[in-house]
Amino acid sequence: MRTVPNEGIALVLVDVQNDFCAADGKSAEWGADLSGVDPAVDRIEDLIASARTAGIPIIFVALITEPGTDSPAMKEWYARQGQDPEGVAICRKSTPGAGYYRISPLPGDIEVAKQRYSGFVGTNLELALKSNGIRKLLVAGVTTECCVESTVRDAFMRDYECFVASDACAAYEADVHEASLKGMALNFATIVTTQQVVRSWAPLMEVRP
Repeated sequence: MRTVPNEGIALVLVDVQNDFCAADGKSAEWGADLSGVDPAVDRIEDLIASARTAGIPIIFVALITEPGTDSPAMKEWYARQGQDPEGVAICRKSTPGAGYYRISPLPGDIEVAKQRYSGFVGTNLELALKSNGIRKLLVAGVTTECCVESTVRDAFMRDYECFVASDACAAYEADVHEASLKGMALNFATIVTTQQVVRSWAPLMEVRP
């Protein structure tokens, strides 16, 4: 059975936010199939509980957008696909849609706000990792093929060893989710399950007071 390191690692949660996950969020409004989201968030809650008990750092990465930082390239791409360029107006700063979905950070957790798919672009994520001696990442969140994969790709290019919790990620199409996991497994990540993570971190849980 695959094991997950329990030293020098952080749990990185990507875009577990209302606009991506909630029934009244923007993605649902635009017709996304959310059926895979809540099962993944169930597992994310398990990972959070395990990480807290084992003393594993937790990093909450969230998309926080404003008109002044919207991507012109993304707007043009939307338009070329026949979509409304204002589709970039998701997870707007200070709106309910930008809030976390079913999870929330505690004092001592790390929060990273991003404006692009990857958690590394224009953020303090790498500084936080280096400051805390973190060289390995366990990544979970939504959506698998977009912001999760983008963050994992960038992490690997920066020489961080990456693990992806397959059942704690979700996409709006099952085949897209599976294809993304397969691509990451082929090139830059070790794919694991929540159960494998919890078992790997169990020794730390046993020794903590």
